[in-house]
Amino acid sequence: MASIMKFFTSYPILLIVLSASWCAAAEQRPNVLFLAVDDMNDWAGCLSSQPQAKTPNIDRLAARGVCFTNGHTAGVFCAPSRAAIFSGQYATTTGCYETPYYFVHHPEIESLPMSFAKAGYTTLGAGKLFHHPAGAIDQRGWTQFFLRNQFQREGGWALESWSSDTPVPQPFPASVYNKGKRITGGLFLEWAGIPNDKEEAMADTMRANWAVEQLQKKHDKPFFLACGFYAPHYPNYCPQKYFDMYSDADIETPPVLEDDLQDLPAKVRRQRENRKRQHYDRLVEMGAYKEAVHGYLACVSCADAMLGRILDALDASPYADNTIVVLWSDHGYHLGEKGQWGKHTLWERTSNVPFIWAGPGVAAGAKTDVTVSLIDIYPTFVEMCDLPEPHQELEGQSLDQTLAAPDRAEDRNVFLPYVTPGEYAIINRDWRYIRYADDAEELYHVSEDPNEWRNLASDPQYQEMIAKLRKSAPDSFANPEPKLNARKDLVVEGETFHWEKGSGNYIPHPKYLPYSSDGGKKVD
Repeated sequence: MASIMKFFTSYPILLIVLSASWCAAAEQRPNVLFLAVDDMNDWAGCLSSQPQAKTPNIDRLAARGVCFTNGHTAGVFCAPSRAAIFSGQYATTTGCYETPYYFVHHPEIESLPMSFAKAGYTTLGAGKLFHHPAGAIDQRGWTQFFLRNQFQREGGWALESWSSDTPVPQPFPASVYNKGKRITGGLFLEWAGIPNDKEEAMADTMRANWAVEQLQKKHDKPFFLACGFYAPHYPNYCPQKYFDMYSDADIETPPVLEDDLQDLPAKVRRQRENRKRQHYDRLVEMGAYKEAVHGYLACVSCADAMLGRILDALDASPYADNTIVVLWSDHGYHLGEKGQWGKHTLWERTSNVPFIWAGPGVAAGAKTDVTVSLIDIYPTFVEMCDLPEPHQELEGQSLDQTLAAPDRAEDRNVFLPYVTPGEYAIINRDWRYIRYADDAEELYHVSEDPNEWRNLASDPQYQEMIAKLRKSAPDSFANPEPKLNARKDLVVEGETFHWEKGSGNYIPHPKYLPYSSDGGKKVD
């Protein structure tokens, strides 16, 4: 080292030239546009062999980049999936099986925005990137995080999308599934159109417009611009024009095998049969199955339109040629497949997600079925954007070479943890292996049985395959992280918040409190 410094001291002009070159190289690093949707399955036009969803903007993004048809989530619902993406570690390491608070219990973990900030990026965020309850956003590393009203700041940055200042259909609740119910804690299986002239007052629209504004500004440094949409998560409320894009008569419902659940392990079978009776069977009995699918498709198209606003702004900006665009959904969604409605499973409909990359260093117009995971996002950015290695070990695999030459990529096993330590799935192009804490198992030859109708786990001829797949599971599983309301207080100070040791004062934000069951606003 001393000899190197002596060399540069002797030739100061060379040192200046090299320093200038390094700075110039840093400024040439690509920008990143990081786009998230919620509960979007693989029905988008570019992903489905029988597309129903009208997604022209997602499709045009796929046409100029790499579309992973075999991309999988890193968690089976919102909180663990998003915690894994932003920490680069699975729940089996962080303990975030059902919660998003890695940054509270493991402050040594450097979030993805922190790595971009350390690399000199301007970091800009909006919408549902982290899970949405109060106090659940990792504030570290952001230059600016957009909140659409002061109430969100005063409430610990809760990202509710349906509250007193956003339009909802009248009467309320709107769907036949919830007719006569008093809605207090959620809007599951709610769908309806709202007036088209209310579109700009919707939370997702505000987030899209804010992202557009950022792309219209001059940036002196490379930027990481992230925008997360709540759609097509329930409630499936969106402007009527997106409902008008579809007709119930033309909607095809997914294939369902009536005795599909009979070959499951006993405990899982009971759980899944109960869920089937609660949602899928009830929708069928009510004659509302196609109507519910219609609501979901409308909100997929609404989310696509918001993405289109941002992509249009990028194309019109000076950053169009030097911006990596990534689109992902936190997990997929069952709409009747295997008799289920929702996520929270280790099956294909929960795990398979839209996952598209485009921009510098990415092949154009490529579609690949190589198996990848959302856990791969963080290490890929480290490679492609020259980010510093974070303090924690990243558990994904960089996709930089796959993105450059997807036709040469080799398939691999990816891991998906469940909500209980020791329960998981191992997934590749041909197989899906599922293991539960009581040693119950499922095995599907998905290349031959894409609907996962035939559980092969009890067949002796597949025991060698099971043993091989199990080798990809972790050797140990972290304990679930403790509940925050049992040990910490959420302290709000002005426009920010933090957690402190305390008796526990955290009450989940009442997202839907402003509305009563008869459609009128609450006055209390």
